[in-house]
Amino acid sequence: MLLWFVIGYWAISVLIGLIVALRVRNTADYAAAGHRMPMYVVTATVFATWFGSETVLGIPATFLKEGLHGVVADPFGSSLCLVLVGLFFARPLYRRKLLTIGDFYRRQYGRSVEILVTLCIVISYLGWVAAQIKALGLVFNVVSDGAMSKAVGMWVGATTVMVYTLFGGMLSVAITDFIQMIIIMLGMIYIGWDLSGPAGGVVAVVHQAAQQGKLSFWPSLHWGEVLAFFTAWITMMLGSIPQQDVFQRVTSSDTEVTARNASVLGGVLYFLFAFIPIFLAYSATRIDPALVARYLDSDSQLILPQLILHHAPQFAQIMFFGALLSAIKSCASATLLAPSVTFAENIVRGFYPTMTDRQLLTVMRWVVFLFTLLVTEIALNSQASIFSMVENAYQVTLVAAFVPLAFGVYWKRATPWGGLASVLLGTGVWLSGEFLTPDALVPPQLAGLMASLVGMVGGSWLECRYKGVQMRPSVR
Repeated sequence: MLLWFVIGYWAISVLIGLIVALRVRNTADYAAAGHRMPMYVVTATVFATWFGSETVLGIPATFLKEGLHGVVADPFGSSLCLVLVGLFFARPLYRRKLLTIGDFYRRQYGRSVEILVTLCIVISYLGWVAAQIKALGLVFNVVSDGAMSKAVGMWVGATTVMVYTLFGGMLSVAITDFIQMIIIMLGMIYIGWDLSGPAGGVVAVVHQAAQQGKLSFWPSLHWGEVLAFFTAWITMMLGSIPQQDVFQRVTSSDTEVTARNASVLGGVLYFLFAFIPIFLAYSATRIDPALVARYLDSDSQLILPQLILHHAPQFAQIMFFGALLSAIKSCASATLLAPSVTFAENIVRGFYPTMTDRQLLTVMRWVVFLFTLLVTEIALNSQASIFSMVENAYQVTLVAAFVPLAFGVYWKRATPWGGLASVLLGTGVWLSGEFLTPDALVPPQLAGLMASLVGMVGGSWLECRYKGVQMRPSVR
């Protein structure tokens, strides 16, 4: 019955996405849902995009091994990212009426920075999308009791998600995300209530976690640990801000107030609901310690699904896997669409400026198709955990894209030279650190962020001195 539910739910959700796709008329519909989504839909798509495979499978597995200290990047950093976007970036970006985040870099710093940052953004999505595809393979393998291999599950999941994303774009993603947010919330609340009884209650689970040191959050007062902790926090908190999927949710809103409030509310909801899978996974140490011991060192991502299959009634299993599939599917569709749209708009279109809107829409769909093939191959060949794949995805945007975005919005003296120097210096220092000194006291991405800041200020100052004027942002 569980398997048939999964098949039926999957087919219905894809059908809904395809029906919505019939309303796509142009690139504004495809990339930004026509800039007309109301508050409740934008909040849903913000929440559903963030609540992905790493939230249900990756974060709980990491918590079981490392406690709260190990999940500082997600959900702490990632939820704060959405709050910061709402408070400081949503309104100024919405007012610019741009199609992609790459358009901001072109207007602010010129074509060279646009290309470089867009490539960095696209690269950053490879690990994130691959993590969702990998999770789909795991889920199909589990619910079919091994009849469908993980590899086949990855191809089935990636292909079906691609179908409605390719045709419907942001419009299909927004509507399906709204439905999936409801399923995620109901499913997580129900399964949390259902398993709290066998675990001895919420208080007993939290008390045991505290006794075993799993609720220790802050690092010890040692420079190496403090820097590593701070770097893990800001990698997702700041590195996620200059991302196309975040920008799409801002620009798809019907007003700038909606953009701001939906980002903040989505971040708060994500933070609260992210702790339910953590609670469920830790409950396994009380319900079935042998199961935890069996999978903790081999594949800890399987602990929560196996717990549900062996210790929850069938209706609870349906609710859990329905929520899990909703989480993965909403995140996968959003992260397939975002890099494809920005690559088509900010790389391809720049070489063909006479391209019509209809031609650009066709290019976007082709890029979605090709990007799906690429990330599925990466997922098939990656040995990294889902959590680490997502966490590492934001390093490149942290060092290359965050400083130019923040300074472009809030510093009137940011210039094209400063933007270019920021991207090149930040990326160069980060890559050098990754290859030459990966275990240095200062983590490579933190060194890259500081170099990006130096490049922005130094490059802008040099351009002002060279031209003999106080430069203003170049807008074209």
